[in-house]
Amino acid sequence: MSAFAEKLEKLAELAIRVGLNLEKGQEIIATAPLEALDFVRLLAEKAYREGASLFTVIYGDNVLSRKRLSLAPEEGLDRAPGWLYEGMAKAFREGAARLAVSGNDPKALEGLPPERVGRAQQANSRAYKPALEAITEFVTNWTIVPFAHPGWAKAVFPHLPEEEAVKALWEAIFQATRVDQEDPVAAWEAHNRALHAKVAYLNARRFQALHFRGPGTDLTVGLAEGHLWRGGATPTQKGRLCNPNLPTEEVFTAPHRERVEGVVQASRPLALGGQLVEGIWARFEGGYAVEVGAKRGEEVLRRVLSTDEGARRLGEVALVPADNPIAKTGLVFFDTLFDENAASHIAFGQAYTETLEGRPTGEDFRKRGGNESLVHIDWMIGSGEMEVDGLLEDGTRVPLMRQGRFVI
Repeated sequence: MSAFAEKLEKLAELAIRVGLNLEKGQEIIATAPLEALDFVRLLAEKAYREGASLFTVIYGDNVLSRKRLSLAPEEGLDRAPGWLYEGMAKAFREGAARLAVSGNDPKALEGLPPERVGRAQQANSRAYKPALEAITEFVTNWTIVPFAHPGWAKAVFPHLPEEEAVKALWEAIFQATRVDQEDPVAAWEAHNRALHAKVAYLNARRFQALHFRGPGTDLTVGLAEGHLWRGGATPTQKGRLCNPNLPTEEVFTAPHRERVEGVVQASRPLALGGQLVEGIWARFEGGYAVEVGAKRGEEVLRRVLSTDEGARRLGEVALVPADNPIAKTGLVFFDTLFDENAASHIAFGQAYTETLEGRPTGEDFRKRGGNESLVHIDWMIGSGEMEVDGLLEDGTRVPLMRQGRFVI
């Protein structure tokens, strides 16, 4: 077996054993791009060897998406397979694990009318709500694992031939997921301990807000009442640990939907619905982004942020050190799973119930400051120039990050 094949096997094993922490007899529902067929088959093999009872996969096809967005009648763009997402939500609530294979061409839908792309995305967000709620409530174990899609590889390494670009991206994936280490499972156990230590410190201090200062950024993010910091391996409602993101470097919590003030500027581009959005900036008043713009892809961003009232409020704030393995690659990945774990970030839209004590829902969730939306859009604001302070109730400032690195 080649060195590459060995690493790919380790990544698949990591996804099933550490990412999902699969329970024997459990079903898996997977989603993946069509190009990941061989990798999905490897994942299925590892899953069945670990005791999976059923592995079902739903594939996405960029070519088919372009045909629909180019040719479908206007009213057809308002339709989405709600029946499919309702079935997925039902399966998750009945115990099926969710496995998402990430990695797509960030420019897959470039050149298409932004209003048609946005219209279809809004319809899909509305239909996907039942499944999204099951995931954000951690009713079951779930994880996202990367795949080196050729279109993605060419975006990251535009000057390399496609085959070389794919190889280079796989090596970056192996580094970011710690698969290049002798014992990846042990490496993840150590990494989870380090993240949990940060979580314990932040939860003990009970900060009322975070203050971010950096290029183009002077932002105060008030935290929700009874907020909880999370990071690394996370328990489901039934207490089973899983690692939702492979890779992950973040510790995160819930902002208060009405207590965000100031200006903020993105430090990395965002791949949003098959199109690139670069140079995002926003100004917040009373938790609401009263002004939002971007140097590129602004119309796509605005369309998504018009989905509902909560789309312009924050549902997540995350701290990520600037010296982590993903950041050390020096690459811009044009993929949220990677770029959000290379830099501190915030997210427009839905908050996670796991980031509030007692996992409240409904009116209690809203009263505590939790944000509700059909979307969840992470965008990166951290860099080696970012400073972050925690603000206590009496106004005391506690340094948390300097030059993008933790000082706690």
